[in-house]
Amino acid sequence: MVTVVNLHLYPQHREQVIDWLWQAFDADNTPEFFASVVDSSLRGADLPLTFIALDGDQLVGTVGLWRCDLISRQDLSPWLAALYVDEGWRSRGLGQKLQHFVAEYSRSAGFEQLYLWSTFSGYYERFGWDYIGNALDYPNKSVRLYHQHIAPAR
Repeated sequence: MVTVVNLHLYPQHREQVIDWLWQAFDADNTPEFFASVVDSSLRGADLPLTFIALDGDQLVGTVGLWRCDLISRQDLSPWLAALYVDEGWRSRGLGQKLQHFVAEYSRSAGFEQLYLWSTFSGYYERFGWDYIGNALDYPNKSVRLYHQHIAPAR
């Protein structure tokens, strides 16, 4: 059974998470950017947070809750960011589980909105995300912007 937990409980997975994020999202850059985000979450920052999916002791996915994930839209917060599922675990509902976990965590933290951006369409819409337009990722790449309203916990 897969569980989703905060990475700070299992810091031994730090290097693998950083490598996944670097390879999947910005191999043109250096892994130090992702290391800085992951390390902030390990130090107990309120945001960013890094969550991991574990099947027993095996790391099978990761997702973040970040204050900002798109420089051109710093007016929006927080962001579901850096969703990654290990290749052997794709098409098994883990991406949906990670999205749901972040939404529930955000709700319990009192957030009412959640945002993400993507370079493709058709995936996030299946899980209740609303496409709200295009935005620019640095320096000039057009990306799709998504929103999800989450009612805060009472």
